[in-house]
Amino acid sequence: MKHENIGYIFIVMASIIVVLAGIKSASEIIVPFLLSLFLAIILSPTYNYFNKKGLPHTISLILVISLFIFTLVLVGKLIGSSVAEFNTKIDFYTAQLLNYFHVVVNFSSGLGLDISEEELTGLIHPKQIMTFSSSVLYSLSGMFSNGFVVLFTLMFMLTESDHFVEKLKVFQSEETKFSDLVKISSKIKEYMVLKALISALTGFIVWIGLLIIGTDYAFLWAVIAFLFNFIPNIGSIIAAVPVVLLTLIQLGSISALFVALMYTLVNIIIGSVVEPKIMGKGLGLSSLVVFLSLIFWGWLLGIVGMLLSIPLTIMLKIYLDSNTSTKRYGALLG
Repeated sequence: MKHENIGYIFIVMASIIVVLAGIKSASEIIVPFLLSLFLAIILSPTYNYFNKKGLPHTISLILVISLFIFTLVLVGKLIGSSVAEFNTKIDFYTAQLLNYFHVVVNFSSGLGLDISEEELTGLIHPKQIMTFSSSVLYSLSGMFSNGFVVLFTLMFMLTESDHFVEKLKVFQSEETKFSDLVKISSKIKEYMVLKALISALTGFIVWIGLLIIGTDYAFLWAVIAFLFNFIPNIGSIIAAVPVVLLTLIQLGSISALFVALMYTLVNIIIGSVVEPKIMGKGLGLSSLVVFLSLIFWGWLLGIVGMLLSIPLTIMLKIYLDSNTSTKRYGALLG
C-alpha cells in the first residue's frame, strides 16, 4: 500500500513538471492571454455599467476599448520620453553611485571595517538597479507590441463576460456548487478592481510627492509604483529603490531620505490601513508566500509573471477558500 502511495506521488510530481515545462515553453502565448484576462476583469465593471445604461453591447465595447487605448497611448506618451532620456543617462547615474560607494568604503574603513569597493559593487550592482524599472516597462510594452492579439482577446472576453456566469453551470459538481463558482468569480473580480483602484491611488500619491520633492521622471516612478503595488509587502520596496538612489544622485541625501520616508508612509497607510479596511483581511497572503510566488511566476512567465504573480496566487487562494474540502490548503497561503 505504501509503495502504491509513493508511486502515485511520483506520478503527480512528474505530471506537474510536464505541465510547468509546457507552460514555460508556451509563455509567448500564455502571457498575452493572462494580460488580456486581467484587463478584462478590471474593465468589465465599466463595460457592464454602459450596458445597464441601455447602450447596445457593440457601442459599450467600442467605448470601453477606446477609453483603454486612449489611456494606454496617453501613459505611453508621458513616460516614453522619460524612459528614453533615463536610459541615455544610465552610465552617468552608475558612475555617480560608484562615487557614493567609494564614500561608504572610506567611511567603513574609518570604523575599522575592511570592505573593498569591488565587494560592494559585486553585492549591489548599480547599473542593474537603475535599469530594472525601465526593463519592466520595456517588457510590458513588448507584450503590447503584439497589441492586436491582446486587444482582440480582450474584446472577446468582454463580450463573453455577460454569459460567463451561465457557462459556469457546466462545471457544477457535487463538490463545487454553481453558487460557489459564482461567488469565486465575483470575489476575483472584486479583488482585481479594488486592487487596481488602490494601486492607482498609490501611484497618484507617489507622483505628487516626487513632484514636490523635485525628483526627475516623477510620472515614470508613479507608473512603476502603480504596477508594483500589485505585489504586497515587498512591491513598494522594489519600486522605491531606484527612486531613492536617483534622488540621492540628483538632490542629495536629505531629499533621498524624504523619498524613502514617503514610500514607507505610503506603504504603511495604503498597505496596512486602507487596503485591509476596503478589501478585508481574509485575502492576505503571508510574506513568505508573496516572495515565493514572485520567484515562481517570474521564473515561469518572466517579468510580466512577476507583476501578475500575486493576482494569480490570490485567485488560487479564493478558489481554495471557497471550497470546504480545500479550505485548509487556502489557510496555508494566508
